[in-house]
Amino acid sequence: MDINQALKGKTIAITGSSRGIGLAVAQLVYQAGGNLVLGSRSYQDSLQEKRLELYLDVTSEESVKHFYEKAIEQFGTVDVLINSAGVGVFSSVIDSATADFDRMIDVNLRGTYLTCKYFGKHMADHHAGQIINLVSIAGTTALAGCGGYSASKFGVQGLTKVLQAELRGMGVQVTSVIPGSVSSSFWNEFDSKPDLTQMIPVDSMAAHILYLLHQPQGAYVDEITILPPLGIL
Repeated sequence: MDINQALKGKTIAITGSSRGIGLAVAQLVYQAGGNLVLGSRSYQDSLQEKRLELYLDVTSEESVKHFYEKAIEQFGTVDVLINSAGVGVFSSVIDSATADFDRMIDVNLRGTYLTCKYFGKHMADHHAGQIINLVSIAGTTALAGCGGYSASKFGVQGLTKVLQAELRGMGVQVTSVIPGSVSSSFWNEFDSKPDLTQMIPVDSMAAHILYLLHQPQGAYVDEITILPPLGIL
């Protein structure tokens, strides 16, 4: 099926949509003609044709609820939720700051829980829909220096598996996307950056996610792991 046909009339909500993977996916969805509900801390409320942009703080249940309600108010339904909002601070566990640990749990895990709670119920009530959670290879593999980040992402992977068990029978597909290192604005705030040229290009990552939005009927994709050519990095 052509992706433009697959997304025609569909509404896709994306968290963390102002940068990185979320922004790259939003651009592809827009080009394909889908309706967009975009949420991030960098957006102010605005509406364009087929595009609703909202301020969203995924750590706040009131903010998530507002994001969900505005999406339904504008488009009537949401067919796909893509959870791309995330933060990462890397150090050994014994040298880490507790505030950084708490922040990663709040944004990466609790934020995913809140959006899945509201949008998942809507999809379950309509017996249709798709949730895509951006996990990380650090959510399935123990990597030194990733204590808090891994804890949050292992949590997202566990939450995703529970959602699969709970929502599969209600017609809702839930997929965890598990990338290795991606060359994106995620690294902008780091003083010491790894070699971005060896990572997955962000546009390639977005194209893989878009591929998940037009799967053939009769089967669900529970998870997909996407790595750079040289491995995890």
